[in-house]
Amino acid sequence: MAASAPDLGRDDTSRRELPDDLVRDMDRDELSRLVRDANYAGLSFGQMAERAGAAGHPVSKPYFQKIATNAINRAPTPDLLKGIAAALRKPLTVVQRAAARQYLDYRATELAGYDEDVRVIVAHLAGMERSERRRWLAMMEADEQAKRETE
Repeated sequence: MAASAPDLGRDDTSRRELPDDLVRDMDRDELSRLVRDANYAGLSFGQMAERAGAAGHPVSKPYFQKIATNAINRAPTPDLLKGIAAALRKPLTVVQRAAARQYLDYRATELAGYDEDVRVIVAHLAGMERSERRRWLAMMEADEQAKRETE
């Protein structure tokens, strides 16, 4: 039997009376929502725990219950994310992105057609201040100019 998560008041007009930080936290629940959606679809928290364990990345039933109610206050470890992905039968990247958004307020953008090194560089640059990015751009342009001059 699937346990239902409490209504977090997402559509309730009384939420305007809540403190801004609480409203923000309620809106950032992507990983919790993935777990709740699976639960609402009939997958029990116990079944989730069994799937995670069978995949070699154990996650307890109470942990799934806490995620569903947005009661976990720190990002899950990489191993827990693998267990959650296995339990939900979702790609690991989907679960990682949901966790990044919920716990770090980070929104990932997919770069298709590039290898991992390029994605890491772009993610690194995206986290920099504008002045730092301008400096990196100037270095890359200088490198390209030097290559053209030596050809």
